[in-house]
Amino acid sequence: MTLEEIVKEVDQKKFRPIYLLMGDEPYYIDRLCDYIQSKVLSEEERSFNEYILYGKDVGAVEIDNVARRFPMMAPHQLVLVKEAQLIKKIEDLVHYASQPQPTTVLILAHKYKSIPKNRKLYKAIEKNGVVFESKKLYDSQIAEWVTSYLRKRKWQIDPASAQLIAENLGNDLSKISNELDKLLLVSNSGQQLVTPELIQSNIGISKDYNTFELQKALGMRQEIKAYRIVQYFASNQKEHPFVLSISSLYAYFSKLLLLHFSKDKSPRNLASVLGINPYFVNEYLVAAKNYSPRKVVDIIHLLREYDLKSKGVDANATEPGELLRELIFKILN
Repeated sequence: MTLEEIVKEVDQKKFRPIYLLMGDEPYYIDRLCDYIQSKVLSEEERSFNEYILYGKDVGAVEIDNVARRFPMMAPHQLVLVKEAQLIKKIEDLVHYASQPQPTTVLILAHKYKSIPKNRKLYKAIEKNGVVFESKKLYDSQIAEWVTSYLRKRKWQIDPASAQLIAENLGNDLSKISNELDKLLLVSNSGQQLVTPELIQSNIGISKDYNTFELQKALGMRQEIKAYRIVQYFASNQKEHPFVLSISSLYAYFSKLLLLHFSKDKSPRNLASVLGINPYFVNEYLVAAKNYSPRKVVDIIHLLREYDLKSKGVDANATEPGELLRELIFKILN
């Protein structure tokens, strides 16, 4: 089932006897746990009918025993097992999952990995309850997720600012949502618009010195701007480690290579092929004019070479900041 389908059922007070919430992305697992937990029992009913267990502390037998109890003065009891991925012999829960207690709502918060679909436990839960798999978003999906998250809170953000957040906060949705919540909480903006200035003052991401701006400067061959950003990165290695800079540049020039060999260069197709917002297609088209396919291939080889150097291969203990300066000079020349 999808997150939306589960929420709709829960809103209708239609509770399943067992929920398996699993996958690589903990954000949606946490969100569903909190939502179901808030709807099953009233405040008065929780004292005698809510059990919070931890997978590292309990086994399948203990969970089975608690889940088979009857609720007290309430239509349901709630059993939430956090860190369910740490349950020893979790497969033994198949006996309970095959015949779950109808007045119990058992939630298994199985984070960071999934139970294989061919396992008996998975099949039993799928038959008698709900399985929800929370998958990590691709890096190319993060900016749109940021936009959607803010839109639901009646805030707006332009594509460049959304990309700025995506490039600098990674794909940890819990981290991103926490930062956005703090930003909205402290902002006094009457227009409810997230701007680069707002991001810089509240999240700490510089609107001028970040990987997104470095990519743009290189693509447009704005050499002075590129060297200025590199100098800032070199002086602030803790906030801008070489490994993240080179990873970002590798992704950028790999997209340029895809653009060069794409037969359909319409904005819609390029946005789809490159995994970017259509807003940025023109910037990539300009960059493609500045870097021939042969040059892009050379740059990708260069990035691999400097990635090895950063790990000590033929680098003669060169500082990361100096490696970055050398790399950018060779890209531009």
